[in-house]
Amino acid sequence: MQKTTTAAELFQHLNVEKAAFYRCIMDVFAAAKRQYRLQLRPDEVLAEADWPVPSPRIEEVNVALAQLAVWGNLESQPDTARVSSLSDFYRARFLYRLSYSGEAVEAGLSVFFQTLRRRAQLQTVALEDIASGLQSLRQLIDESASADGADVAKIHEILRDLVRVFEDLAENAQAFMAGVARSLELQQAEANTVITYKRRLIDYLERFMSDLVRRSDGIAQLIEYLSARMDAVFLQIAAREARDVAPGDTQDQTDEEMRRWRAWRERWKGLRGWFLATGVEPPQAELLRARARAAIPQLLGAIAAMNERRSGRSDRSADFRTLAQWFAACETESQAHRMARAAFALQPARHFSLNPPSEEELPPSTSWTDAPPLQISPRLREYGEAAPRGALARVRDRSTERALMAQHLAEESRQVDAARQRLATGRPTRLSELGDLDTHAFGLFLSLLGEALAEQSSPEQIVERQTGDGLLQIRMEPLNGDSQAQISTPTGIFSGRDHLLTIASMQAPT
Repeated sequence: MQKTTTAAELFQHLNVEKAAFYRCIMDVFAAAKRQYRLQLRPDEVLAEADWPVPSPRIEEVNVALAQLAVWGNLESQPDTARVSSLSDFYRARFLYRLSYSGEAVEAGLSVFFQTLRRRAQLQTVALEDIASGLQSLRQLIDESASADGADVAKIHEILRDLVRVFEDLAENAQAFMAGVARSLELQQAEANTVITYKRRLIDYLERFMSDLVRRSDGIAQLIEYLSARMDAVFLQIAAREARDVAPGDTQDQTDEEMRRWRAWRERWKGLRGWFLATGVEPPQAELLRARARAAIPQLLGAIAAMNERRSGRSDRSADFRTLAQWFAACETESQAHRMARAAFALQPARHFSLNPPSEEELPPSTSWTDAPPLQISPRLREYGEAAPRGALARVRDRSTERALMAQHLAEESRQVDAARQRLATGRPTRLSELGDLDTHAFGLFLSLLGEALAEQSSPEQIVERQTGDGLLQIRMEPLNGDSQAQISTPTGIFSGRDHLLTIASMQAPT
């Protein structure tokens, strides 16, 4: 009598002590199933499994395979292909393969782990495939209108591909709209990791949103164009699919065709709702676009939270829990009262000017219950500060400081004008002939030299340009390569290749 396997037994290998060991074995059988291999021997399992170090012995693999067969995940049969003697015949040798129930368990676990590992994605490739599929569908339907009949097989194939691509797009978009989990993971990441991921995410979202905006209108126009013709196409596809149904009476065949026709209409309605407005509801593509835009502020919020922790801000709840532990560690009540005064700043407030001087000085150790009451300003309670009593302070006369500042500005302006008159002569002058320059003239010379050299692509190029403020025109012509120029300044000697320098003022003479 065949043993009936329960679901609990089929999943029992996940809850035992050697669960990882059993999963290594089942992964080998799942891979063999994908490779169309019918059965495996224990030595093949031992050689192909991804074992943790160190690898097990063949005896341990035999025991595990036998246990999986008891639980119903595997089926076994005697291995007689390698029998070469009577003793080999009586020795227990088995071939193993996945049982029907084991295949179902592996399929369920595969979907389970794939869902856990799946990250929310915004698929621009799916949008491209949908647009391409709709364009091909339109071409086939237009050709069928001019020909004798539609190529139902090709139309059916295109629609099946569209359904698969659209379902994948919808599932990933739903996972993305449920929340950007990466923003929560980044709260424990390093600053460099956050900056790198932020740049990748923003580029990723910009690429998807630009592609969504670019393709949505074209997809919507194709859907709108095809909607009026799709009912007749769905009837032909439903009749084609209903031919594979088990034979029955005429009514059963008709009901099956109508059921499949309604299913295709429902899928098309979902596709319309993604790119076209249905009543008062906006298209799902618009909602996805809005959610993608909102993902960037979520990431920035996670970065701000991380910066707050790095800047030293404390968590109030964590502080209170730590303080409670300190209170619990106090050995006496006096220690607890002393800690409370230190933690909550419970010091005497007798220094406030609102309180009249008392006839007798109270020591700081006086209890609050034994001391006379204190008057506290309502403004102090509300704003945390009390306005000082008495007349307002007189406005300070700062005319002397202003005059001194104006004098400094005038002197600085005079020195800058003198430096411009010293350099902006409008005549060609060799750098070696400039002589000594004071601090302001040398600073102006360096700024002009920097603007001119920024335009020079090679050492031999003649540069002529106007300064950024538009006040001066500078022209620099390199001289011989072995020429030298030296300019004496209060901070040292400036030397380099000699140039012919022409600086002219662009202001009209007054």
